[in-house]
Amino acid sequence: MLVQELQLRLISRLKRWYETVQLQLRLRRWTTPSPLGGDGPAGEIPTGDSRLVECVPNFSEGRDKSNIDAIVNAAKSVDGVRVLDVEMDADHNRSVLSFVASPEAALEACFLVARKSAELIDLNHHKGEHPRMGAVDVIPFIPVDGSTIEDCVQLAKKLGEKIGRDLKIPVYLYDRAAVRPERKDLASVRKGQFEGLREEIGKNPDRTPDFGPNKIHPTAGAVAVGAREQIINFNVNLLTQDMELGKAIAKKIRASSGGFPCVRAKEIHLEKKKQVQISTVLTDYRTTSIYTVFEAVRAEAMACGVEVVETEIVGLVPQASLVGYAVEGLKLKSFNPEAQILENRLAAQESDWQSAARRMIAALAETTATPGGGSGAAIAGAMGCALGRMALGISLQSKKTEEYKKPALQAALNELQDLGQQIEACMSEDAAAFDAFMEVLKLPKENPDRPLKIQQALKHAAEVPLKTAQLSLKAFRRLNQSESLAMGTVGSDMKCAMHLAHGAIRCAIENVKINLDSIKDPQYTENLRREIGTILNSLPLGPITS
Repeated sequence: MLVQELQLRLISRLKRWYETVQLQLRLRRWTTPSPLGGDGPAGEIPTGDSRLVECVPNFSEGRDKSNIDAIVNAAKSVDGVRVLDVEMDADHNRSVLSFVASPEAALEACFLVARKSAELIDLNHHKGEHPRMGAVDVIPFIPVDGSTIEDCVQLAKKLGEKIGRDLKIPVYLYDRAAVRPERKDLASVRKGQFEGLREEIGKNPDRTPDFGPNKIHPTAGAVAVGAREQIINFNVNLLTQDMELGKAIAKKIRASSGGFPCVRAKEIHLEKKKQVQISTVLTDYRTTSIYTVFEAVRAEAMACGVEVVETEIVGLVPQASLVGYAVEGLKLKSFNPEAQILENRLAAQESDWQSAARRMIAALAETTATPGGGSGAAIAGAMGCALGRMALGISLQSKKTEEYKKPALQAALNELQDLGQQIEACMSEDAAAFDAFMEVLKLPKENPDRPLKIQQALKHAAEVPLKTAQLSLKAFRRLNQSESLAMGTVGSDMKCAMHLAHGAIRCAIENVKINLDSIKDPQYTENLRREIGTILNSLPLGPITS
């Protein structure tokens, strides 16, 4: 295969992956960011946090789809978690989950992933090509939006302590979270894998964990929890089964053997494909690029008459790494990504919020079933909270605002931020509930469980918009109570915020009502109708006026 064709295939695949994560991040929230930090004690993770971190748990299951889904769903169950990517590999017998969330949500989601992995995975019966020492093998926190590496270090320590205490799994802190210099390198922490660690832990002081019992968990092993910057997992597959050649190439390029800096590399035999894979991790792609690694592996293989079959990236990559590959591979001269990449020029013409709004409007206009009215209701409710926070925030910062009003203003701001985040989570929950209902309808009609599962899906499809209505009602009440605290110059914004919350309630209730006639549980539907009546009776009958 021509080198140019390989390059074009790689660039095309990376571009699709990048566009996916870029869209997820642009739509990440509809609330106004709050300042970093706070007045709490050092290391405390504030509630209602507007920062985001990325989490990339690697767990030792790449073949059983039901177990993988259960572990991923454990993370999804936490409000505010946005799953960006799930990569499963049968040869490695390993999956990589990538998601973003606030620090508080990330901490909870990672703990649930660890707990579910420990429930479902027994390392005594696990075989795969990738090194591993735990059911959930490694959990890194990565700063992405408003968060810092120091935030991620605190998260790693809190999670490590919780896993060790509650799950009785030994935890080793690595990379930037490491408290022992020799544990900065993940390979050193994982040396010997599950079987080797099982023999040493409790006997060798060097293998004493940072948290949890000083003995191996009998089925879940141990876990490495850390904080790190963005890395790239880049694999090159060779048309050979010669593992000696693979070992030689991996040794030639990895930093620990005198190869390229910031590169880890290992040879892996892909049994199903009958190929050797050079599995690499680029811990700093600015120092050693994807192009450099690819060309080095290709050259070494070609020198032995072996062809590169394909390459792959596991998980997500920064945009700059893809641009760098194109610049190096095409030998571009004086290339300016900001000026010469069409999408960058278009993005520069409008602000992030304008771009996000346009994408949201376009998504609602699509003829697909989701997102629909339920998601639209959640968007309206979250926007009402955000607009109210803007008006109250301006009032709080104004020198003209009396001091006695400021505690109440701050309390209202905090509550609206929390409500906004909860309502925002309903946006994706509503779409997911509808998609789940559609999946149940695909079950064979002769399946005896089908009627029950349909009823369960219908109930869930009604419960999510009801939750949106209930939360939006709380937001409406808080906005109404706080209107008198706001400055006159933002009075129209406060009324607009109330109109949005009011509309969110009405829209959400329509999405509850449409499911009621299909639910065959009379008591359940009566309870829903009663709750709908309670909500509607709490609203003003006429227009919102002064």
